[in-house]
Amino acid sequence: MKKIILLSALGFLAYSCQQKQKVAIIVKNANAYTVNENFETVESFAIQDGKFIAVGSTSEIENKYEAASVIDAEGKAVYPGFIDGHCHFFRFGLQLQKVDVTGTESYDAVLERLVAFQKEKNLPFITGRGWDQNDWEVKKFPTKEKLDQLFPDTPVAITRVDGHAMLVNQKALDVSGITNDSKVEGGEFIKEDGKITGVLIDNAMDFVKVPVASKAEQIQALKDAEKINFSYGLTTVVDAGLDQETIELIDSLQQADDLKIRMYAMVSATQKNLDYYIKKGIIKTDRLNVRSFKVYGDGALGSRGAALKKPYSDRHNHFGALIFSPERYKEIAKQIADSEYQMNTHAIGDSANYLMLKTYQEVLKGQTDRRWRIEHAQIVDQQDFDLFKNVIPSIQPTHATSDMYWAADRVGEERIKGGYAFKQLLNVYGKVALGTDYPVEKVNPFLTFYAAVARKDLNNYPENGYQMENALTREETLKGMTIWNAYANFEENEKGSIEVGKMADFIILDQDIMTVEINKVPKTKVLETYLAGQKVK
Repeated sequence: MKKIILLSALGFLAYSCQQKQKVAIIVKNANAYTVNENFETVESFAIQDGKFIAVGSTSEIENKYEAASVIDAEGKAVYPGFIDGHCHFFRFGLQLQKVDVTGTESYDAVLERLVAFQKEKNLPFITGRGWDQNDWEVKKFPTKEKLDQLFPDTPVAITRVDGHAMLVNQKALDVSGITNDSKVEGGEFIKEDGKITGVLIDNAMDFVKVPVASKAEQIQALKDAEKINFSYGLTTVVDAGLDQETIELIDSLQQADDLKIRMYAMVSATQKNLDYYIKKGIIKTDRLNVRSFKVYGDGALGSRGAALKKPYSDRHNHFGALIFSPERYKEIAKQIADSEYQMNTHAIGDSANYLMLKTYQEVLKGQTDRRWRIEHAQIVDQQDFDLFKNVIPSIQPTHATSDMYWAADRVGEERIKGGYAFKQLLNVYGKVALGTDYPVEKVNPFLTFYAAVARKDLNNYPENGYQMENALTREETLKGMTIWNAYANFEENEKGSIEVGKMADFIILDQDIMTVEINKVPKTKVLETYLAGQKVK
């Protein structure tokens, strides 16, 4: 009798083992933040066909599943793959091939880098990016005289860090046909004594005939950018402003499995692009989502191109400028409103924010789930915040800690209270989409997290944080980097959290950013990055 019972028990165990479901991957012994509705943590999850099929405790998952690959997280923090809600992925990749003058502390330092770069590369046209006069002891726009002396026969065009101003030399002006009589709407040729100084603002930059990158250079740029993004745990990026040719190149590389990163593409809202994509309709694959347009409302605060209701505090009688007329914005908005596409508008100054929010309100006529966005929402008049009730604020926390040294000089102590007001924006809409705006800022999403929560720079300044009434909690920040970004992209049902049925995009970190001392967050390292269960870092 005992023998029969023993054999029955063994038979049951064997049957139980045979009944375990085979899956591709099991992750166990993790401290995994699901970022689900209840913000739960779990120890384990199973992956099959690139998606999460079960989450739970290690024992629950191991009792039910067996996997070809088991990843023991050894108690480390695991998160959904990060999403950058606003960046310039393609432009960043191209920038890696050009002279980088970010972090320079003087105009002379910029010139030194240009000379060293050209000595190595010997290019027929020097291009680059990253200067910021606000970081220099003399906080004035540079002029082209020294560039003309150093590069009399080689065109030079170096974009400011925010992408809204450009420094060029005389040779670049000459080859581009720009003269002291040239005129522009939605921008400015900065002049002194009636002569162009070499600094061009916003639409004036379009006059410069900068060489176009070859297809090989473009492909390399995309691959270089992808590698760096994966190294920081970014599995989806929102590229804010792409043309048709670049989108089709990205799609072709993704389809050939030569580019794996997921991308939400904002199409540059030229009339040609508007007509083409609205007629074509939404384009959606597992890796690419094309369903939004990027519109520029104004310029940047640092270059005084942001459109303000009242004059700049440090440049009297100057209000900045809209890129287009109010009538043109209404035309664009109506065309997009009649389609399934989303409208995402760059708006920095309080005037630009007000105009675009009122334009949205007028053309949407009460539609509540179009998820139109304001990108940056940087300076908002206190009486205008309620206009965000039906509009997603897409914000970049590191802008606050980069700009805090000089932003109040631009707009004064009263208007700055409505500046970088992340918590106030969150309270109105209920969600915020968080990004970096790289290469204006660094790619590193842990700097985003730190800036949102601590509102300090990396030198722990200011000691008590910058306008801390607008700091976000760690939970809000993590949601803004994952599920809320997915929502802003109409993708909350497929990514942004570790939940059954969603894409198995996740990362393993060397420390838990939800519990570690906040000043240690910027030093966080990504140990491994997984896209659809495939290790990509």
